[in-house]
Amino acid sequence: MQLTSLGGLEVSRIGLGAMGMSAFYTGAGRGDAESIRTIQRAVDLGVTHLDTAEVYGPYVNEELVGRAVKGRRDEVVLATKFGLVSHTGRPGPDSTPTGIRTAVDGSLRRLGTDHIDLYYQHRVDPGTPIEETVGALSELVDAGKVRHIGLSEAAAATIRRAHAVHPVAAVQTEYSLWTRDPEAEVLPTLRELGIGLVPYSPLGHGFLAGEIRSLDGLDSADWRRTNPRFTGDNLTRNLRIVDQVREVADDIGATPAQVALAWLLAQGDGIAPIPGTKRIGRLEENSAADGIRLTAGQITRLGNLTPASGERHAEPDMAAIDQ
Repeated sequence: MQLTSLGGLEVSRIGLGAMGMSAFYTGAGRGDAESIRTIQRAVDLGVTHLDTAEVYGPYVNEELVGRAVKGRRDEVVLATKFGLVSHTGRPGPDSTPTGIRTAVDGSLRRLGTDHIDLYYQHRVDPGTPIEETVGALSELVDAGKVRHIGLSEAAAATIRRAHAVHPVAAVQTEYSLWTRDPEAEVLPTLRELGIGLVPYSPLGHGFLAGEIRSLDGLDSADWRRTNPRFTGDNLTRNLRIVDQVREVADDIGATPAQVALAWLLAQGDGIAPIPGTKRIGRLEENSAADGIRLTAGQITRLGNLTPASGERHAEPDMAAIDQ
């Protein structure tokens, strides 16, 4: 597995998102032993970048990752997030300095480590100035509890304000062949400031893997059943994207998921997607995308695809994005 740099933090070009092992997707929370084997297999393959958050579960996903990397902590880069669980009793997001100090100690305990390599604010807290939040994170860096800091779903102006207080290593946001939003402002800002980009849901919540043609087979509580891109006419319209990705995949003897990930990696250095899975077979498929080289014509062809129909989240969740 090749490596890339997120603002000075070296990670594998393809990471592993652990969220779906514990929350939101079909099968989440069932089969922790399988999930642990998948995480350990990822490390064997050179996937060093593991992503979790305190809100996944909540808490149980961090515990799962901690159990999986026990005895192998030095082989991985642990990334987790705070801010969507309140530790001060205030409603809504909590990125107050007091809340952050409580959150980080809980994450350290659950992950079984004395430091977090990459600590993200999960969503911008409109009730706390970003300068105040980043100032508290800077103190955690000075204390050795955190090595690098990050933001998730932050607007370009917020990223600049945060970076002026303490260097931001990475910004996490949705970026894929069906979500191109970061290209307008966020990605150019990151390039200018030397900040890495961590695309979450780089396979469109599994859609770009090519196996989802309907909602049949998804658990009744699966988050995708209420996602605008998976419902009504949007689902039918969005099938055209994966069908065209499949055409490129067939041309080069790869899978649609591998092509979708290879296109992301072709967008330049400092981009490290974190596809999620709990299955070893899917992990191995995704990791192999690191070795795929698309031609200039294929990159252009894929880049010219029309992004997905429908908002990427329901309206209440969209309100917390790009703040």
